[in-house]
Amino acid sequence: MKAVCAIVEGDGEVAAMPVVLRRLHQRFGPVDHVNVLAPIRVHKDRFLNRQEEFRRHLLLAAAKSGDEGWILIVLDADDACPMALAADIRKRAREVLPFREVAVVIPNREFEAWFIAAAESLDGVRGFAWDAKDRIDAETPRNAKGWMKERMVSRSYGETTDQPAFSARFDLDQAAKNSRSFRKMCSEWKKNFQLAEAT
Repeated sequence: MKAVCAIVEGDGEVAAMPVVLRRLHQRFGPVDHVNVLAPIRVHKDRFLNRQEEFRRHLLLAAAKSGDEGWILIVLDADDACPMALAADIRKRAREVLPFREVAVVIPNREFEAWFIAAAESLDGVRGFAWDAKDRIDAETPRNAKGWMKERMVSRSYGETTDQPAFSARFDLDQAAKNSRSFRKMCSEWKKNFQLAEAT
């Protein structure tokens, strides 16, 4: 049984990422059980800018997931270029863990971009209201959390409660169609487990 350990930056993602990963497992396989471990939460700035912090958390993820495990780093792009940031993190991760599978997915600009990409499928969920006039490029809003908050008609948006709930309900196909970073998430999942099944 292969284990997956994610490194994320927010309390909401700590709860939401396992939901997303279990749904990807259900959708794409493998047939065998996958152990989705509790994510490791990091402070993004310290993780990226302090080498010892970066190394410590990667080694912890490697220890938790085991020798055959998969490490997944998911951090918001914010104002950075997602491709450049991902490439830099991958390069640094290879220096720390040269023989381990480490995937990097950078939502542009925030994790909530995946919900915006599939917003139509979330209409009516937990007080979220979507209208066709709200259709936008999912990875455009600088404040994706704010975009979600503005469309919560009966209550406020809470990361730790709503991220896991929306993660359980958003349409994976819509998200993949409308979000480059979510397509990357899906391709990394499939690539990793295709490799695992081939070995």
